[in-house]
Amino acid sequence: MNARPPRAIQDFYPDDFAHCYGCGRLNPAGLKLKTQWDGDETVAHFLPRPEHVAVPGFVYGGLIASLIDCHAMGTAAAAAERAAGREIGEGPAPRFVTAALRVDFLTPTPLGPALEIRARLKEIGERKTVVEASVSAAGRVTARGEVVAVRVPASMAGGGAP
Repeated sequence: MNARPPRAIQDFYPDDFAHCYGCGRLNPAGLKLKTQWDGDETVAHFLPRPEHVAVPGFVYGGLIASLIDCHAMGTAAAAAERAAGREIGEGPAPRFVTAALRVDFLTPTPLGPALEIRARLKEIGERKTVVEASVSAAGRVTARGEVVAVRVPASMAGGGAP
């Protein structure tokens, strides 16, 4: 029996919200981060390129914050789908925007290994979701973050919020 490969929530963002630099499938210059379920957590992977440095050998902290931010928005969208009784891909994904972002840099993140971004829900509500996330390089957690995600208001959604 062939298991279906995990699906990324960002692949189901409506086209008018698929241009994000961090995770938009329609942004040719973007990072194209992909958030998938892994049990009760979500996971994404990203391989930093040489231009993503702060100082030689280490990843720029702003990139780390962006990865946490985009992965948390994807986690909030995937969690909203699960809460509604749907899995990723059973319809257009709901969209969230960042209301608050806090990142704690625990140790410099080395350039070279692929980064693993993991997240879990701290709180989920109808309008607001709080997500805790971490970034690891070669099995070592280098940053942690907490993100408050809110559903996209109708004023941003090209005619109506998802």
